Formats: sequence, structure tokens, C-alpha cells
Amino acid sequence: MQEDFQDMIDHNQSSFLRSEPMLNDMEKVLIRQAGSTVHYPKGHIIFAAGDIADRVYLIESGWVKIYRLSTDGRRVTVGSIRSPGEMMALAETLLGVERTCFAGAINDVSLVVMTKNRFEELLAQHPFLAIKVAKLLGARMREAEAIIQEMVCWQAPGRLALMLMKMGEKMGEPTKNGTKINLHLTHEEIASMVGTSRQTVTSLLNAFKQEKSISYEGRVIRIENPDKLAKWMV
Repeated sequence: MQEDFQDMIDHNQSSFLRSEPMLNDMEKVLIRQAGSTVHYPKGHIIFAAGDIADRVYLIESGWVKIYRLSTDGRRVTVGSIRSPGEMMALAETLLGVERTCFAGAINDVSLVVMTKNRFEELLAQHPFLAIKVAKLLGARMREAEAIIQEMVCWQAPGRLALMLMKMGEKMGEPTKNGTKINLHLTHEEIASMVGTSRQTVTSLLNAFKQEKSISYEGRVIRIENPDKLAKWMV
């Protein structure tokens, strides 16, 4: 089943299932040497809208969601969930402006934190790292453009199916019964990621389950039939 899942991804050449450039081991070592390691518990706000963007982060372990607050106080997830090995807070820090988003720890996280000045020095000293960061920001710009298109052109079922496929590719664990997504998210959190209501998410997940596209183990979702799930992505 995992091979079928990967074959489906390989067959679909759309950019929304492509991974962004990742740091290699040497690049991570350079960042660790230039920064300091911090640990935050689940639910901690790592940075908030209105903060001065004066540092960047490398996620060592755990998962972080980037979100904004709507006018009625709802959390609206923007971009992707940031995962181990990824950097975050790059663009605003390089621009030196106030942050427009919040970053919240989905579970316990460990981060390497580096100041803006030290980060810029590191990029100047190691042009190959600067090129990697430029490519990473380019990939995220394309991702943001794709998300805008999905929100405008796709209905909620397609957006939810796509989100599950992305999560399966990014954080999925292959098992004999499909791809297990090892990230516990509430229906409210999922709703904030696909731009719909919690009730709609619950209804759609039940529909996916009934057609055996997915299954549940507690709050853990397993993608059992990616081909069926992909048919919702229209």
C-alpha cells in the first residue's frame, strides 16, 4: 500500500505534493554552531504577530503550526505545518519587519534559535547556504500560491483530501495497512488548516472512513486507499 501511495504521488506532478529543499547534515551543523538550543512544551507560543522578527529557527524535533487570528478570534493556519529539519521565520526576519503570524508548538519541540545578525553573517560566510535558503523561500512562495488557488477553486472535500495527502507524504509512517499519520490533530485544528468548520471536517472524515479511504486508531489517521482519497481532489 505504501508503494501505491508513493506511486500516486510520483504520478501526480503537481507542485502541491513536492517537498521543499531540505538542509543537509553539514548545513544543520553550521546552524547549530551559530545558534542555541531551546525547548518548548506543547501549546507554547514560540513567536506572535506583532513581535519584531529578529531570529530564525531550525526545528530539531516536534511540529509547529503557523497561524493567524481572524477578526472573530479563530485560529487560521497558513502555510504548512513545520516539521523536524525545517527552518522557519525566515522571510520576515530577513526583511526585519514585525511578524504577521503566530507559531505554536503542536507537541513538545526542540529548536535551534539564531539571531538575525548571526544568520546574515552565516549566509555571507557560506554562499551555498544562502542559495539553499533562497531556494527554500522560492518553494514556499510557490506553495503559498498553490494554497491560494486551492482555497479559491476547490471545495472543502478536495482541500481536506489534499491536506491528508500532504501530511501522509510529509509525516506518514508506512504500515502494512496504509500510511499512518503520526500527528494528533483535533477536528478544530484540521478545520483551521483547510478553511472550513469543525462540523464539516467531522462529516467529511466520516465520509472518507465509510468509503475506506482512511481509518482511525484513536485520533491517529491512517490513509488506506490513496487512490479513492485523490478522487476528492477536484
